[in-house]
Amino acid sequence: MKRVALPTDQLEDLWPHSFGKPRLGALLHAASVNSELEPTLSVLERHDGELFELKALFGPQHGFETTTQDNMVEWEGYRHPRLGIPVYSLYGAHREPSAEMLEGIDVLLIDLMDVGSRYYTFIWTMYLCLRACEKAGVKVVVCDRPNPINGVTVEGDLPDPAYASFVGLHPLPNRHGRSIGELARQFQEEVFPGCELEVLPVEGWEREMWYDATGLTWVMPSPNMPTLDTATVYPGMCLLEGTNLSEGRGTTRPFELFGAPWIDATELKAEIDLLELPGVHFREVAFEPTFQKYRGQICHGLELHVMDRHLFLPVMTGIEIIKMVRRFWPAEFAWKEPPYEYEEKKLPIEILAGGPVEVAFGKDE
Repeated sequence: MKRVALPTDQLEDLWPHSFGKPRLGALLHAASVNSELEPTLSVLERHDGELFELKALFGPQHGFETTTQDNMVEWEGYRHPRLGIPVYSLYGAHREPSAEMLEGIDVLLIDLMDVGSRYYTFIWTMYLCLRACEKAGVKVVVCDRPNPINGVTVEGDLPDPAYASFVGLHPLPNRHGRSIGELARQFQEEVFPGCELEVLPVEGWEREMWYDATGLTWVMPSPNMPTLDTATVYPGMCLLEGTNLSEGRGTTRPFELFGAPWIDATELKAEIDLLELPGVHFREVAFEPTFQKYRGQICHGLELHVMDRHLFLPVMTGIEIIKMVRRFWPAEFAWKEPPYEYEEKKLPIEILAGGPVEVAFGKDE
């Protein structure tokens, strides 16, 4: 298997030398590593003083070191204990870099791993960075990375702009089929034309590749994205965050497990099997979340086993699961109430689905 080459494998060759020796900020997280698993920060340190002067660090949701376990947990910035430079939080008091954060920076480098789904907030942190850098006259360098669930398959409708949120600041389908560098270019072309952007290319990635065909090692981009299997189901199963169903947070198989204490797993499996959803097998399970919904309670439900990922349609699967549970357990099922990802008024399911709940799931019977 030929290993895909990431920009940080050959940063010296790819770096835009026309920038001179700029003062650099870097937006990174724990999955910011090269193909040898060397942290991007170490790569930057090696070239500090040669290609640029490293002045500041930034981190997205879950923290610069990806330490905040649960969803919607803010974190505070700090000073890097070894480098003595600021580490700014972009998931707390600020989601967009402030003018003060960007003061003294000429170029912001972004190296984040996305998982191919509109709900994953790292792409929206990048979006807000492009906006802030356009206003501040700061150049942006994005290190491209493979879309781990391939760059061919797209699923889901474009969201209604009236339902824009931090899980969809610009219209993208639920499963967008783009690399993070392609998204950066799209955001620049469609929204931030005044932002000076360089995308450093990934080499050897073919669009039909899944992550396990790249030769790259999976590193968790967030605590509840432990495997490629998780990323495969996430574009649909993340919709369960907008309900009172457990999406498996607090277990070792988030988004692959789902259920609730009030579900009859045998009945649910019998009904959902009748749908013959493509590429997936459902298995009855019981689980006890250690945090989040139904913490410490036994939940009954199903585990998704993706048997053929080329046929599997995660968004359709997630929608059909919600519809079925809502139909068979109407007294127990409920939509989760706001707030959710900084949205205070609209239902979480509406900003996840990208429109009124009736459009995706029908009216209450």
